[in-house]
Amino acid sequence: MQGVDHLADERNKADFDVGVMKIVWAGSRHAYELSHRFSHLVANDPVFRKDNRPLLSRKELFKASLRKAFHAWKLIKQLRLNGHPSSLWEMFVPAIKAQGSEEQLQQWLPLMNKMKIIGCYAQTELGHGSNVRGLETTATFDPKTDEFVLNSPKLTSTKWWPGGLGKIATHALAHARLIIDDKDYGVHAQVTREGKYVPSEVPRQLSYSTMVYVRQKIVFDASIALSRAVCIATRYSAVRRQFGSQNGSPETQVIDYKTQQARLFPLLASAYAIRFVSEWLKSFYTDLLERLEVNDFCTLPEAHACTAGLKSITTSVAADGIEECRKLCGGHGYLTSSGLPELFSVYIPACTYEGDNVVMLLQIDLGSLVGNLSCLLCQLMENLTQVARHLMKAISHLNSENKPIGTTAYLCRAEQLMQYHSDVLRAEDWLKPNVVVEAFEARAAKMSMACAQNLSKFNNPDDGFQELSPDLVEAAIAHCQLIVVSKFIDKLQQDIPGKGVKQQLQVLCSIYALFLLHKHVGDFLSTGCITPEQGSLANEQLRSLYTQVRPDAVSLVDAFDYTDHFLSSVLGRYDGNVYPKLYEEDICCGYVGGKGSYKHVGDSKIEETKWIEYCQHMDYQNIVLKIGDELFVSKIVCVKD
Repeated sequence: MQGVDHLADERNKADFDVGVMKIVWAGSRHAYELSHRFSHLVANDPVFRKDNRPLLSRKELFKASLRKAFHAWKLIKQLRLNGHPSSLWEMFVPAIKAQGSEEQLQQWLPLMNKMKIIGCYAQTELGHGSNVRGLETTATFDPKTDEFVLNSPKLTSTKWWPGGLGKIATHALAHARLIIDDKDYGVHAQVTREGKYVPSEVPRQLSYSTMVYVRQKIVFDASIALSRAVCIATRYSAVRRQFGSQNGSPETQVIDYKTQQARLFPLLASAYAIRFVSEWLKSFYTDLLERLEVNDFCTLPEAHACTAGLKSITTSVAADGIEECRKLCGGHGYLTSSGLPELFSVYIPACTYEGDNVVMLLQIDLGSLVGNLSCLLCQLMENLTQVARHLMKAISHLNSENKPIGTTAYLCRAEQLMQYHSDVLRAEDWLKPNVVVEAFEARAAKMSMACAQNLSKFNNPDDGFQELSPDLVEAAIAHCQLIVVSKFIDKLQQDIPGKGVKQQLQVLCSIYALFLLHKHVGDFLSTGCITPEQGSLANEQLRSLYTQVRPDAVSLVDAFDYTDHFLSSVLGRYDGNVYPKLYEEDICCGYVGGKGSYKHVGDSKIEETKWIEYCQHMDYQNIVLKIGDELFVSKIVCVKD
């Protein structure tokens, strides 16, 4: 049975160049070739073995991870690549690069690049998260000993969540309040060896660049996590058959059921949408760094708000999408060997670290309209807050010389958008990019303007912001979804070669946009952007798009170019040979329980005569299974009670 591609029929249906789509997904030919080479190198390296993970203890998993990280670092150096084996390391290094003095950079960067030190990022405390001003740990400078005396005076000031490197770190970038002669100078300050406080040489705005960098990378990681789950669910949906058999004919593939398509294909489209917005965000960040080098901070507020908002909605979509993919795989989705339970448990913290997703959306800068949030609100809803603040500030500047720019430029047409009513007459009208963008712009503008008007009724902006925070969150979500939709459409304006590639992306873009319209149809109706009839036409077109994408679904996930090793899923195997491998992995292994206790020793394919000879010297129970033409023997040693 080895070597048979059970999904060959699905792949033969593809109406586009899968090879070119792989390059589009990767971002460039160079990125694809590098990723493809490295992923296959890892897949064939025994050090990176993953199939035994469920059988390892926590301590064994930890040791195995250390071996893999060190081996990965060696490979990176051998191949002369940039980067480090851990994304958590990337918080430590960029923070020093962004905030360190020239002397500090010369001291620490060579040591970090040679892995002579291992660092962790220690900002969060047990009782404080992203509210840096509320941190309680202090660093008191002692000029006599030329040392800082670090002190966490309360239980709540204990440094918490320093990252996975916290267990093995030799150094920490610790955030603390500077104390000199009993005077508190707060966080992000410097002192001379004589004990004199001096402002940092680094502009305070640069301290945000680390946070912006981490958040834009989180958006990219969201595309990887979601696409990984979608790949598993799509392939298994094509393999799994259920009901529909007549007169001895095969049962219906699960992927052909409209209910399955309506749940799965929007997630497929979302994976591509998040991927493309992460590309834009990366280029935006690169431009930001170039500006910061010449002390141009004009795009920093937007970068801060965009990364906060997009981090919020993309991680939420990815986390919810992974769980939905598990459900789409039925009962087998619960199995460890499906790869989905571990993927979900490992990914779900992304919705919280670097700012809770609700608060992040609220931070779209209220400017003069709203002051600082209370510490309690900051800890409850961090991500959505940043987007809402930025939106409200943009609206407050509509009548000034500082007109909204970038992703909020559409608010300059607020008066026109407030009068917008869609003129869609036919279902296919919803395929026109300008029709979709105008509807999403009008929805976002009307919701933001309504919030601004309601905020103006409060004497105390803080009270208004807290009272209206649920509405502000919804407005922020509408704004961020507009960004993702518009950046997907912008991607389609580029020159994309390859047979049928752009056409497939156009279908996915329409699925993504119309699914959002369907999901948030209440917003579009209540703001008067569309009529109920136009909403029905959008749903009609959406169902048609599901039919269009169905023959290409498996090939679209093949374009992710994920190895079986990376997916770590029997259900998502490239060859679709699910059931024999599922039986082999989940049945042919040892169990704990029964009359005696049984310890798993390992599985192998072995000649029966050799197995019998081996068992003569050992107290073994054995299970011999014949699957196809292959003989599998599960070795289970019995430890008698």
